[in-house]
Amino acid sequence: MRIIGPDELVFGVDNIEACQTFLTDYGLTDAGDGRFEALDKTALTVRSVDDPELPAPLKTGSLLRLTIWGVEDQATLDAIEAELSKDRDVVKQDDGTLRSKDDAGFEIAFRITRRIKLDLPAELVNSPGAEPGRGMNVVASNQDAEAKPRTLSHIVYFVPDMEMTAKFYIERLGFVVTDKFTNTGPFLRPQANNDHHVLFMIQTPAYMQGIEHLAFHMQGPTELMLAGSRMVQKGYESFWGPGRHKFGSNWFWYFNSPLGTHIEYDADMDLHDGEWVEREVPMDKEAAQLFLFENVEKWSPGGGPPPGKG
Repeated sequence: MRIIGPDELVFGVDNIEACQTFLTDYGLTDAGDGRFEALDKTALTVRSVDDPELPAPLKTGSLLRLTIWGVEDQATLDAIEAELSKDRDVVKQDDGTLRSKDDAGFEIAFRITRRIKLDLPAELVNSPGAEPGRGMNVVASNQDAEAKPRTLSHIVYFVPDMEMTAKFYIERLGFVVTDKFTNTGPFLRPQANNDHHVLFMIQTPAYMQGIEHLAFHMQGPTELMLAGSRMVQKGYESFWGPGRHKFGSNWFWYFNSPLGTHIEYDADMDLHDGEWVEREVPMDKEAAQLFLFENVEKWSPGGGPPPGKG
């Protein structure tokens, strides 16, 4: 099935104004009607927690109400409808979107993707021994550079039965395991996306079920660091990072958010195809990151010892 990845996540929140401010500061574009878009039109949508048009929340009260997956074509939608209708309700909306639930009880939907194809420059790097990535006299460091999320990258669920939930996405929807943390959860990619993962799940007690974090891809590590630094300057609380993961190799920086979940900037994720052989290791701090930095205040030589060194 030619599923691409998450097109849109819909939240029911207590403080819409705080969420709107956060998502704008994060770099998404306010497209109106509670929808905040990345450059390719993938999006987060925020509604009032008591909006009657929202799907019912999980018993845990998680603020995520709906995960909408984008697919390539109508044939994929037809195949999903036929497959899921074998054992659960599938509702076809007027615009062709399919609504259902996965085996963990998350509300899910599928539609022909609304994302647009991007044609944007990559981060350019000059490396000794290689042809220059940037031309002569082209400066890489720009304090005022725009730092905009390009696309909704991935989502991570807390689930009470990791094996059951993973089986649903693998056997019913054609997702592939790229890597796995033993007794914790698998990294999954769909057939129409070569990213290391668009979905990851973590085994937790039932009372914790919900969304653990979501992420958007940035241009590269420099843009990630610039965007994250700006969030810190605006007073948002850094949760984890900056750093670089081992599985997926993506750079990361996570922030606490008023959406009841962590929101991550990521950059430079590995790509895989059918030739890739999955890896499996126990989950621990060494497996979770290649390295991890601590964000501190800026400092200059001659101004005393660096922060924390006095």
